[in-house]
Amino acid sequence: MISPAGPQESATQEKATYAAAGVDIAAGDEAVERLKPLASKATRPEVLGGVGGFAGLFQLKLDRWTEPVLASSTDGVGTKVAVAQSLDVHDTIGIDLVAMVADDLVVCGAEPLFLQDYIAVGKVVPERIEALVAGIAEGCLRAGCALLGGETAEHPGLMSEGAYDVSATGVGVVEAAATLGPERVRPGDVVLGMRSSGLHSNGYSLARHVLLDIGRMPLDGHVEEFGRTLGEELLEPTRIYAKDCLALAAETEVRTFAHVTGGGLAANLARVLPNGLVATLERGSWTPDPVFALIAQRGRVDRAEMESTFNMGVGMVAVVAPEDVDRALAVLTARHLPAWVLGEVRPAEKGADPLASRAQLRGDHPRF
Repeated sequence: MISPAGPQESATQEKATYAAAGVDIAAGDEAVERLKPLASKATRPEVLGGVGGFAGLFQLKLDRWTEPVLASSTDGVGTKVAVAQSLDVHDTIGIDLVAMVADDLVVCGAEPLFLQDYIAVGKVVPERIEALVAGIAEGCLRAGCALLGGETAEHPGLMSEGAYDVSATGVGVVEAAATLGPERVRPGDVVLGMRSSGLHSNGYSLARHVLLDIGRMPLDGHVEEFGRTLGEELLEPTRIYAKDCLALAAETEVRTFAHVTGGGLAANLARVLPNGLVATLERGSWTPDPVFALIAQRGRVDRAEMESTFNMGVGMVAVVAPEDVDRALAVLTARHLPAWVLGEVRPAEKGADPLASRAQLRGDHPRF
C-alpha cells in the first residue's frame, strides 16, 4: 500500500517550497518596491495609477488628435547584455532597450507614449533589477514616454543566477494624416544622416567574437583610439532620437525616417523607400567611429560585412524635401545632434533589377 505521504518520504524529509526550487518571492517584492520611485520619474500626465497593478493605465487625450493612429513596437538589446554581465554594469542596458523601441515608433512619425518592460533573470537580485530599471526610466525620460510597469520573471534551472535578458513593448500615436512612410518619398528628396553614439545595440555577436575571442582584448583594458576602456566603449548607451525626430517633423517637411539597426544603413533605408526610387548615399560624407575600424582590422572583416552588420556611425536617417534641407540641419544642430547630407533620392534606372537594393552606398570613407 502507498501511504498518502508518498513511498519515499520520511518524517525528517524537508517539504518542497517555491524558494527551495529557486524562486524568491520576497526578493521579487523588494525589487518592485525599489522600482516604484524610478517609474514615477518616467511618467506623463496621461498615466493613471502606479506600478504594481495587473495592468498599466494610460488615458489617451483624444482632443489632441483628429484621427489618431496607434503604433506599437517590441524589441530587445541582443547580446550586448553579455558585456554588461561580464562587467557587472547594468545601468545603461535599459537606455539601449528604450532606444530600440522608441526610435522604431518615431520612424512613422509616432510620438512614443508609454513602454512596458520584461526582464527575465536566473535569480532576482533586487539591486541589479533596480539598476536595469533605472536605465529604462532614464531612457523613457530621453524619449519622452512613460514607463508603465512591466514584468520581472525568475527562471531558476533555465538561466544561470547571473544571467538576464530584457525586452520591451512601446506604444505611440500619430495623426493619420501625418503618418510618415514610403508613399511620401519623391524623386529629388534629400537623405540626412544623424550620428550614432557608437555600436548602439546591433552587431555585438560579431564585435565580441572579433575583439574578445580573436583579439583577446580585455574589457577593462584601455584603448588609445577610444580614450577609455574597451568595456566602456562597448557599453556606450544607444542614442535616442525620438524627440529630435519629432521636432524635425514639426518644423520641416519630413517624408520618412529610417532607424539604422540590424542589417545596417542601406538595408534599413531601403525599407522606407517606394518601388521605382533609389537612394544614393555617399560614404565620403562621414567618417565611421574608431570602434568600427578596429573591428574591421582585427577581424579582417570586409566592407560589405561591416555595412550589413553595423550602423557604421549613422544611427537615424531622415528623408526630407529638398527645399527644407538647410532648415532641417539647423534644427538638428540647435539640438546638438550631429547631422549632414548623406545622399539623395532619384528614380531607378529603366530596366533595373526590381530586387536590387533601393539604397546604395558609393565612394570611400575618409580615413577609414
